[in-house]
Amino acid sequence: MAPMDRIFGILLIVISASSFGTLPILTLYAYAAGMDALTILFFRFTLASVLMVGLLIARREPLPRGILLFRPIGMGAVGYVGQAFCYLTALKYASAGLAALLLYLYPVFVTVLSAALFHERITGVKMFAVGLALVGTALTVGPAGGQLPGVLLAALAALIYSVYILVGTQVMREMSVWQSSTVIFASAGAMSGMLMAVQGPHLPATAAGWGVVASIALIATVIPVVTFLAGLSRIGPTNAAMLSTLEPAVTVLLAALLLGEALKPLALVGGGLILVAVGLLTRAEMVQPEGKPEKD
Repeated sequence: MAPMDRIFGILLIVISASSFGTLPILTLYAYAAGMDALTILFFRFTLASVLMVGLLIARREPLPRGILLFRPIGMGAVGYVGQAFCYLTALKYASAGLAALLLYLYPVFVTVLSAALFHERITGVKMFAVGLALVGTALTVGPAGGQLPGVLLAALAALIYSVYILVGTQVMREMSVWQSSTVIFASAGAMSGMLMAVQGPHLPATAAGWGVVASIALIATVIPVVTFLAGLSRIGPTNAAMLSTLEPAVTVLLAALLLGEALKPLALVGGGLILVAVGLLTRAEMVQPEGKPEKD
């Protein structure tokens, strides 16, 4: 692969991680504009699914049909909505930086669940990484005080996301990421729309609020998904996963610059340990012994 193509791939993953990192900040702006979590999710996923359909048409890929639809629909309607709702609600009780760092516990949950459910062997490196993540979590959370509900919701979001990934591993063997993403976004939009209708929508009170809605769908959803997939093909899954740990760092930085949030030094150290653990788990997962299937 040409060096320039590899550099371009790195740039794409950095754009993806940075774009995902804007979600907590944009969500807080949406709350300030009078929206609630379900209304945000409805517009986020519905607008994103429309854009993904356009990409499918441009790529000349058909929508999946028949029995193949069931699992991605479940991933979107249950997994993605559940994870996103917990994460967005956590932002009401905990700082954006803290919630973003705790969400990155999901690789640890994936490792533990894979061992418990699929009897995958936990190597010494993985055990060390899990222990490191637990220490990092303790330092990051510290005496949470009034942030405890947010801490629990962010951790629950990470747990739900880990199950989502395990299910998604199977789905990716049946259809392309573009097809599955479109179905997942559409079903997530439909489910959050039904839930929103039950409690009543909370629409933006200002034109700027509608701009935030569009930004969440485009900047924090479609752009990071597309750039991640494009970068993945150029630099590979290990490097892409490593660079993706930039996401919570972007959230912490934006929260400090735009919202005046500041994590305590001990929390930053803990967050750093979590990200180091994620890096160790990623490398351990990608170095597969002969005969062992690789994860997507």
